[in-house]
Amino acid sequence: MLEAVVRTYVDTAEPAGSRTLTRRFNFGVSPATIRNTMADLEEDGYLSHPHTSAGRVPTDLAYRFFVDRVVRPEALTAAEKARIEQEVLAGESTLERILTNATRALGILVNELGVGSVPQLDNACLQKIDLISVSSQKILMVVTIQSGMVRTAYVDLPGKAPRDVLECIERVLNERLGGLSFTEIRRSFGARLRDAVEDPAAQDMLNIFIESSDEFFAASKPGPDQVVLGQTSPIASQPEFSTNERLRELIALTEQKELLAKVLGTRADKGVPFVTIGSEHGPELAGFTLVTSGYRFGGLRGILGVIGPTRMPYEKVIAIVDYTSSLVTRMLEP
Repeated sequence: MLEAVVRTYVDTAEPAGSRTLTRRFNFGVSPATIRNTMADLEEDGYLSHPHTSAGRVPTDLAYRFFVDRVVRPEALTAAEKARIEQEVLAGESTLERILTNATRALGILVNELGVGSVPQLDNACLQKIDLISVSSQKILMVVTIQSGMVRTAYVDLPGKAPRDVLECIERVLNERLGGLSFTEIRRSFGARLRDAVEDPAAQDMLNIFIESSDEFFAASKPGPDQVVLGQTSPIASQPEFSTNERLRELIALTEQKELLAKVLGTRADKGVPFVTIGSEHGPELAGFTLVTSGYRFGGLRGILGVIGPTRMPYEKVIAIVDYTSSLVTRMLEP
C-alpha cells in the first residue's frame, strides 16, 4: 500500500485517495480497507494528510523506505544513453566544461537541478611547480597535479627577485615536494624546506612560500567556487515550485553555494549512488532530495547529481545520475 501511495503521488503530484488507488491498483480489497490502511500508515509517520484534501502524501520516512526497500534503478535504453553522451561530450574535454555539460544534461533529462563538484585535492599528488615572474614584485605559481589539473596563485614579493634566485627556489620546491599529496605538503612544508638553501636572498624568498603554504595547498573542503550548478528552468517547472514562496526557496538554494559545497563535501567518498531525503539534510534542505554519485579524475574524486523535490521518479533519476557519473569518469581517464 505504501508503495502504491508513493508511486501515485510521484506520477500525479496530487494526494492519493482510496478511490484513486482502487482504480490504479488491483488490491482486491474495498476502498474502506484502503482508507483504514492509509490511516495506520499515517499514524506510523509514513503518510501525511493535507487539510484541503481527502488523500494522503508520502513523508520523508515513506520515501526513505521506498528508496531503501523498493527502488531498483531502471535500465537505460540505448537512446537515453546516447542522449546523455551527446550532451556531456559537447565542446571541449576540459574538466570544467565536462562538469558544466553534465550538470546541465542531468537537469534537462530528469527536470531537476543538476549539481556537481570539482575533485577535492587533499589526496592529490604534486607533479611539478613552475614559478613565472609577471612583474618586478609578483610571481605566478603554477602547480600541476598528477591527474592533469592545474592550480595557480600569485605570490607578492617585497622586492625584485633575480632570475637565478627564482630558479633556485623552483628547483628546491620540486625536489622537496614533488610526488607528495597536498595533505603531506601542508603538514610538513616548513620542515621539508628547512636549510634547503644557503643564499640569504633565496632563504628570504623561500620564507614567503613557507608562510603561505596553507593557502597554496589548501584543499580540505570544497568551497563555493568548486560547486557547479545546472540550469534552474527544468526544476522550476515542477508543480512543487508553482507558488512564489517555493520558487523563492529554490532561487535562494542556488545562491547558497557555501551550503552546497559543505553537503557535497560529505559525499566525496560515496562512489555509488547516494540518496538523502528532506529532513535528513537539516533545515536548509528540508524540502529537497539530493541524489549523487561519485566520479574519478585520476586519483581524485568529485560528485555529480541532482537536487529536486522529495517527489521524484527515483528509479529513473538514480539510473541517469549513475550512468552520467560513470561516463564522466571514462571521459577524464588518461
